[in-house]
Amino acid sequence: MSIRSIPRMGSFASRLAAVSLAMAALAPAAPARAAEGAASDPAAASESAVWKPTETSFVYMGFTTKYSCEGLVDKVRSILLTLGANRDLTVYGTGCAVSAGRPAPMPGVRVRMKVLQPASSVVSSGGAAQPSVVPAHWKWVEVKLNGDPLSDAGECELVEQLKQKVLPLFATRDTDFKSTCVPHQLNPNGTRLRAQVLLADEADKRAAASAEAAR
Repeated sequence: MSIRSIPRMGSFASRLAAVSLAMAALAPAAPARAAEGAASDPAAASESAVWKPTETSFVYMGFTTKYSCEGLVDKVRSILLTLGANRDLTVYGTGCAVSAGRPAPMPGVRVRMKVLQPASSVVSSGGAAQPSVVPAHWKWVEVKLNGDPLSDAGECELVEQLKQKVLPLFATRDTDFKSTCVPHQLNPNGTRLRAQVLLADEADKRAAASAEAAR
């Protein structure tokens, strides 16, 4: 039979005090590391930006889901605002030679809007007024047209066209795009489009407030 030595109380108290001091020393370090991580997160960095007017148009070429002109205009407008377009944008429907609310054979949209660009990337023309600088930040945004994966799967062709025709108009980085879109087939979670987008600080606050009010 082995006999284990019993530590003296003084030794035990000393060890307990040492452990307590070590934990106290580590406790303030956790928030500091979290703050450091937030500061180093590129998507959280602030940046000066300016509004730049731009235009685009495209005709929807899809087979799985058909849109009315009104429906396509609403979808595109919602995505443009999510990507940070100024709220005074205009979106027109084209190819609408059908009754309102009915699917159009080849509906399209024409867009006029202002988008944010980094102030450092905008070269001013001689004699032209300098655009106003607005505070902005980079934020991850995912293009989702509906709230559930099955419905989004039916609109993968529109997401592909938005990636080709619309996303390049915005200031983006680290674009994450995956597509396994097959006409007339539904592949939930088969298409993904997300990127870091330059958003105006106030626009982001309004979007958050609108989302909160809709709950």
